[in-house]
Amino acid sequence: MALFDLSLSPKNTKKEQDRVLKKLLRRAKNTAFGNTYGFETILKSKTPAKDFQKAVPIFNYNKIYKEWWHKCIEGESDVCWPGKIKYYALSSGTSEASSKYIPVTRALLSGNKTIMVKQLISLRHYKNIPYSSIAKGWLAIGGSTELQKGTGFYAGDLSGITAKKLPSWFQPFYKPGKKIAKEKDWNKKLEEIVAEAPKWDIGFLVGVPAWIQLCIEMIIKKYELKNIHELWPNLSFFGHGGVSFEPYKKGFEKLLGKPITYIETYLASEGFIAYQDHQNAAGMRLVTGQHLFLEFVPFNENNFDEDGEIKDDATALLIDEVEEGTDYAVLISTAAGAWRYLIGDTVKFIDKENAQIIITGRTKHFLSLVGEHLSVDNMNKAVENVSRAFNISIPEYTVTGVPHGNLFAHKWYVACNDVVNETELAAAIDAYLCTINDDYATERKSALQNVSVTVIKEDVLMGFMESQGKLGGQHKFPRVLKGKQLEAFETFIRNK
Repeated sequence: MALFDLSLSPKNTKKEQDRVLKKLLRRAKNTAFGNTYGFETILKSKTPAKDFQKAVPIFNYNKIYKEWWHKCIEGESDVCWPGKIKYYALSSGTSEASSKYIPVTRALLSGNKTIMVKQLISLRHYKNIPYSSIAKGWLAIGGSTELQKGTGFYAGDLSGITAKKLPSWFQPFYKPGKKIAKEKDWNKKLEEIVAEAPKWDIGFLVGVPAWIQLCIEMIIKKYELKNIHELWPNLSFFGHGGVSFEPYKKGFEKLLGKPITYIETYLASEGFIAYQDHQNAAGMRLVTGQHLFLEFVPFNENNFDEDGEIKDDATALLIDEVEEGTDYAVLISTAAGAWRYLIGDTVKFIDKENAQIIITGRTKHFLSLVGEHLSVDNMNKAVENVSRAFNISIPEYTVTGVPHGNLFAHKWYVACNDVVNETELAAAIDAYLCTINDDYATERKSALQNVSVTVIKEDVLMGFMESQGKLGGQHKFPRVLKGKQLEAFETFIRNK
């Protein structure tokens, strides 16, 4: 039986996941990791998923790197996946100071490409869309394809690794082309894209919302356009991922001359986890039958400490055990040697039967100073609401908890180039959060004494990212700032 298939029909997700786990275990049973944790024995079990959970501990990046992945980088074969690992996706995430080296294998890339094709095939179910635009240019703004050379391996953004390995038949559609795609300097890359933009007929945009929006703004300004459709009349699709699109949507739509179709993806450095499979979907469909085995840890105080670190005795659920409406941290086992690996994202099932989820935040990006349990999903919805109400664009924001006398307060930093009253904006955000989060509303009457907003220009926020060496599509501005990151940010803002 092939490891990958292109079927779009609904299946039993539990059976699909059991099948995927067995295939992963069979492929890796003779590796050092597989021998240590008894993959051969697990495969003979009547309940392999449960025995897998009992035998293999939960890993975060630091733990799996220290115990296993460093051996791969040092050139050892058959560590966590058969053979040598030749490629690594560099990922800083949003809570680590240094780059993470995430293994990337041919099997993982093959699985990712299968899901990309399935998502394209799903477009046949969409109504009233210009299918001819799919055959126009595809502008993908991602990491450099000029990868870093290590001792026996290459490292770079997953988007750069993927672009470097695009099939030959797709090259005529792919923009900005090989030369610009190699460029490592993000500012120079954008300038080169802007210079070439009039030569292209773009129908499909792919990338992180912030960088796609910035690029379009630069093109409109350079060529004195009213909107991007004056230059690219066939632009009809935007495939986005990495962060929630809600905070960007208001500002992005100001750049358009006509509506386009948005297609959300959940493509992490560790693998292609979920994708939007039908028009105007509220969530994304989990990838359950291809190359990833998924587990779900209820995101609560029983399983995580106050800093968002997972506890040793955390309880992980299988896909048939989850409930709708609960936040879960995701564990992933992949065809690249990640095993029960905590990727740091939290999700919520909105349709369990069809494995439909939304991303609600990060395990380390939430605020609960006094029990307000404020998630990134709450924050995104508040920003979307006030952007619409004030008719402003808020492409980025971050929130932090601060002392307020003997109690506490929330301080928001909002990137916005429009004119807006900070006090009124703070009141609107606060009022909206009270309507969607009961815990927040309760604490606003007691220990959470104040909510304030400081508005900063978008280029100042980008300047901070650049000062931290985190400029580019792989880097996302943290929605919650704590500790040294907060100190560095506030110092930068004061100096500006």
